[in-house]
Amino acid sequence: MHGSHKGNAELLAGIVGARPFACDVAVCVPFPYLSETAVTLAGGDLRWGAQDCSAHEQGAYTGEVSAGMLAEFGCRYAIVGHSERRAYHGESDSVVADKAKAALSRGITPIVCVGETLAQRDAGETEAVVKRQLSVVIQKLAHCVGEMVVAYEPVWAIGTGRTATPEQAQAVHAVLRAQLKAATPRADAMVLLYGGSVKPDNAASLFAQPDIDGGLIGGAALKAEDFVAICRAAS
Repeated sequence: MHGSHKGNAELLAGIVGARPFACDVAVCVPFPYLSETAVTLAGGDLRWGAQDCSAHEQGAYTGEVSAGMLAEFGCRYAIVGHSERRAYHGESDSVVADKAKAALSRGITPIVCVGETLAQRDAGETEAVVKRQLSVVIQKLAHCVGEMVVAYEPVWAIGTGRTATPEQAQAVHAVLRAQLKAATPRADAMVLLYGGSVKPDNAASLFAQPDIDGGLIGGAALKAEDFVAICRAAS
């Protein structure tokens, strides 16, 4: 929950000015700024999306924003199941799966987040937790599983300055890739992102791992210089 008219303009200008990138780049912005972001980025190769999406198409759901509404603003992506949504808003695995399905129904690619807390990691439950979270989405999306993006975000490494080592992150990504292979023939082509305090100085080593295809960038995306450096590392 960051942003302002002035700050957004400066941030987007810094990113646009650094183009081209040899990788896919998207920015997921707070709902009120989707319109100005769409206008700023229209006609270019940078994509945009939202930080959440309702599981409902329309109705008496005050404060919710539907996938149909997002589609009207040209959104290509919607983040669903971010750890903060799960923790602060009580979103269950089933709700996350419903949101992913709603996004896909409107041609929006859901970025489905999974990840464990520090207590779960210390208890040796990492694999069980992420597989449980992903399995519900797989079941709900059925034959459309291959159309989503999956982001592994260890909760203990978000905004804490702690980062999973490239080897730790790769181990979880390998588990997720294997789970997807059992569900869809498109698993090898699917994009798996790592989202735990990715910074310019660790991005290249993370992205060098065989099953890490990119990053879901948080705090570092608020500074154009840092975000651009991470995009260069992905390239």
